[in-house]
Amino acid sequence: MSGGRGSALIVLTVVMAMAVVFHGQVTEAATYTVGGSGGWTFNVAGWPRGKTFKAGDVLVFNYGPGAHNVVRVNRAGYSGCNAPRGAQSFQSGRDQIKLAKGQNFFICSYAGHCEAGMKIAVTAT
Repeated sequence: MSGGRGSALIVLTVVMAMAVVFHGQVTEAATYTVGGSGGWTFNVAGWPRGKTFKAGDVLVFNYGPGAHNVVRVNRAGYSGCNAPRGAQSFQSGRDQIKLAKGQNFFICSYAGHCEAGMKIAVTAT
């Protein structure tokens, strides 16, 4: 009977050690409100500067629905302020978008808004 207890103790010790190792590797995704208290609006292109983003972090875009939108675009769409056909578009006014690893580009596709700085480029590691 003591052999069973010894085996159970070894298994429990291994399981606890694994839990400690894996717990150290699990990180919570951070949530960022784009534009801070001002929200998703004009002249936010510089908002990401000085911030560190990771894949899986969530960007929250707060804005008046019907006044703006958020479109996930590629580099060309960001640079040229145009939303390519099939680009993912959000319009709720409280969009939560998870960052992919690498470069992430977002614009407002309403006429003139992107050109007025309503766009951001975020790199997630």
